[in-house]
Formats: sequence, structure tokens, C-alpha cells
Amino acid sequence: MNETDPHPYCWTRDEYYRLCEEGWFQDRRVQLIGGEIVEMSAQHNIHLAGITLTQDALRIAFGSGYWVRAQGTLYLSPLSVPDPDIAVVPGNPRTPAVANPTTALLVVEVSDTTLSYDRNRKASLYAASGISDYWIVNLADGQVEVYRDPVPDPTAPFGWRYASRTDLQPGDVVSPLAQPGATVAVAHLLP
Repeated sequence: MNETDPHPYCWTRDEYYRLCEEGWFQDRRVQLIGGEIVEMSAQHNIHLAGITLTQDALRIAFGSGYWVRAQGTLYLSPLSVPDPDIAVVPGNPRTPAVANPTTALLVVEVSDTTLSYDRNRKASLYAASGISDYWIVNLADGQVEVYRDPVPDPTAPFGWRYASRTDLQPGDVVSPLAQPGATVAVAHLLP
């Protein structure tokens, strides 16, 4: 590509927030992913049920000292500020830091219509950001996909992928890497 070829413009976090504050995305669900402003589809009731059930189960698994955030922004890079369905971070919502977290102990996406995006682009983003535990509550197939062990991969969208994927069924249990003594029943995450 030479200097005269057209190329996409990469938005920064600061530019993205300025656009948000100016009302550019009023009543629209958008996220900044890899410098692209991505419009997210409207949520179906089953998607929101999956978020609520997952948040409830993870609050029990992690206990006090952890904040199980629903659809809260993470500052992963100057070009990426996603709003994962669930992100578990150390701390307490009664004493939040001023800035959004820059990482999470566990990220969970509840997926019905965005399964391919969550498996590929979002997984690569989270792996590149050093998030070692990423789960997809796969509503379409009635399972939970657990992704671990981030490794470099130049063919992945953000140059990283997860080396390990485990598919769990409703009768299975899973333990978060950050709380290995806790178990979460897969059935408790699925509506």
C-alpha cells in the first residue's frame, strides 16, 4: 500500500469519547474495537437473561472483593474500549476507581447473534490484551466455551489467539482461573 491508496481511519479512545459526548451515537449501542466504531445489535430478552444469570453465578463464585461488572467498559488499548457482557475485576462497586479497568480476571460474552464475532475478533482482542480467562455463553448451541492460554498468532485479527478451547455442556462445571476453588455450574449460566 502506498501513501495515495485509501485506508480506513482508526479512531482513538479520546476521539471516540468526544463523538459520544457530542451525541453522534444517541440511542445506538456502539463500541470501539481496534480503532473501528462497531454498532452492536439490539439485545433480545434471552441475551439479557444470559447476562443476568452469568452475573449472579459469578458473584457467588468470586464473593466479596470482586466486582462482577455487566456491560461496563474496559480500557484495553488506545484503540479498543469494549463493553463485554461480563467482566470480573478486583474491587467493589461502592469504591470504584475513577478510570475504567484496563484488564479483567475473567471476561464473558453472552452470544446468540454474534457468535462468530465473539469467537474470532473479540477473542483475539481479549487474548492480545492479556486476559487469560475468556468464556462465551453460547445460547445458540446451549453450551459454554472456555478459552485460555493466550498465544501470539500473526493470522489472528489482533495478532493473538487462545491456544485452549473447552466446550462445556449443561451438566458440566467450570472453575474461573482467578478462583480455582470455586465451581460454576454451566446450567446456571444458560437461560
